[in-house]
Amino acid sequence: MKLNDDREENDKKEDGLYRQIGSLSTIGINLVVATLVGFVIGYYLDKWFGTKPILMIIFTIFGVAAGFKIIFEIINKK
Repeated sequence: MKLNDDREENDKKEDGLYRQIGSLSTIGINLVVATLVGFVIGYYLDKWFGTKPILMIIFTIFGVAAGFKIIFEIINKK
């Protein structure tokens, strides 16, 4: 019985580790994706309006801000 208890405890520790890794990777992915989306939107709006690089910079900053907002929401949820 002692072996089964040890295995169950190790499984719980591994599950917790995988959840933490998943949470951390989600945070990083969200920040990168939000920044890239802002950059791409700004890039194409600049091409459309001929205002290079103003809108690209502005929307990249919006993307970074949105990424941090998502990160803070994820952190506060836990």
